[in-house]
Amino acid sequence: MIFQKSAVIPSSDKTLPGRTASMPVAKQHYVNGAPLKPPFPEDAEQAVFGLGCFWGAERCFWELDGVLTTAVGYAGGSTPNPTYQEVCSGMTGHTEAVLVIFDPRRISYAQLLKVFFESHDPTQGMRQSNDIGTQYRSAIYTGNEEQIDMARDTATRYQEALRNAGFAEITTEFAPAGRFFYAEDYHQQYLAKNPGGYCGLDGTGVRCAWPASNAP
Repeated sequence: MIFQKSAVIPSSDKTLPGRTASMPVAKQHYVNGAPLKPPFPEDAEQAVFGLGCFWGAERCFWELDGVLTTAVGYAGGSTPNPTYQEVCSGMTGHTEAVLVIFDPRRISYAQLLKVFFESHDPTQGMRQSNDIGTQYRSAIYTGNEEQIDMARDTATRYQEALRNAGFAEITTEFAPAGRFFYAEDYHQQYLAKNPGGYCGLDGTGVRCAWPASNAP
């Protein structure tokens, strides 16, 4: 019954009301000292991914050369400025997400997609391993047509590789990026602050290739 309840994203008229005040967070990234909130460099681009518990997901990206800053938060739902407890209730529609601000001259969106797909199992629906609930669903929230086209193309090619390896169909949600709501400050760069902390991410072991035109 718990899984059944948490496996359904509520319609916007049934989500929690939230609040107008945004979550206070530190000004600087705990790992690299970069700004955690805008303004970001004019030539920077952003990506938003959901791939399970955002503690381990964020670390996957802040370690990449060319990523300027990262933050964890909530995306894809309807409740404004939700709390972690509200998101875990399944009544906000949000997934745990990672905001990635990157320099496209040093790392491409295609490379970020490769890390995204290889770092989790995108075939599990409303869960990642033992983490069950709508907030753990796989998701890509895109900022422009180029990103959505590249994300869908990468998923199509990765689906073939997964199928050949015996995995099921990809369940990743694709949607235009709405507002990203920052999570509580203690969640930001959590595994850097707590090196022994929980990380439930577990990829499939299947390699995600990219077209030659997008190769680094």
